[in-house]
Order: sequence, then structure tokens, then C-alpha cells
Amino acid sequence: MDVGGLIGTSLGQVQAISPVIVGSLFVAVALARPLTIISLNEEAAVGLGLRTVYIKVVLYVVIILLAGAAVALVGNMAFIGLMIPHMVRGMFGTDYRAIIPMSSIWGATFMLMADTLGRTINAPFETPVVAIIAVIGLPFFLLVVRKGVKLTS
Repeated sequence: MDVGGLIGTSLGQVQAISPVIVGSLFVAVALARPLTIISLNEEAAVGLGLRTVYIKVVLYVVIILLAGAAVALVGNMAFIGLMIPHMVRGMFGTDYRAIIPMSSIWGATFMLMADTLGRTINAPFETPVVAIIAVIGLPFFLLVVRKGVKLTS
């Protein structure tokens, strides 16, 4: 497998990891509403009877599983995991019932577009997709740092 991209990923690998991804996303979406409440005001969440420690622990496990599955399939793609949720939150607001599925869709779309660009920009050679993503992701974060742009609501 290369340093980051889809070229070394086989259908067998995707089939082996898919149950982990689907199960983890199901749990994340199921806990999206309590997560939204916790993110707005943890004291209010406790007052509403939410088991915040339990929810946090379960979501930490889900995060570890999803990040591990992503790295196992395509390598280290840190900019996607940092950039896409920020952009999605800016577009769809603070409700994790929208952020979680939209981040999945937008992240997959972005990854496929970057991979397609990497395969066509210097054909017949392939530009590593991690390089394409870094070229887009680094200026994104430099803009955020330089301008102090508030991406989250």
C-alpha cells in the first residue's frame, strides 16, 4: 500500500472493514442527538438525564474504530478528517444528526474527486492522492489561522 490513496485498496479489504464502518456509523448516528446536547451544554445534558460519561466512552470507541478503518483502507488522510467536518458544520449547523452523515458523504466525495484528479493530472503516472489533499488542506488551515475565520457555529 502506498502512503495514502485508493490504489492499494482491494475489494476484499473493503468487504472486511465494511461491517466495522457501517456498525460504527450506525452507533454514531444513533447517539447524534445526545452528542449535540452535550456539545451545547454538558451541565444541561446531565440535567436532562443523559449519561454523558457513557455516551462519551461509546463515541470515543466509535471514533477509534472509524479512524482505524479509514487508515487501514487508504492510509493517513489527516486533512480530510480535519477539513470536511469543519466545512460541513459551516454548511449544516451544529446538529450532529446532520453533521455525521454529511461528513461521511462529503468526505467520500472529496476523496474520490482527489483520487480522480491524482490519476488524471499527470497521466499515465499517478500523483499520490495524499499530495492532492495536502495541496488543498494546507491552504485551508493557513486561511483559518491567518484570518481567524470561524468555521464552526
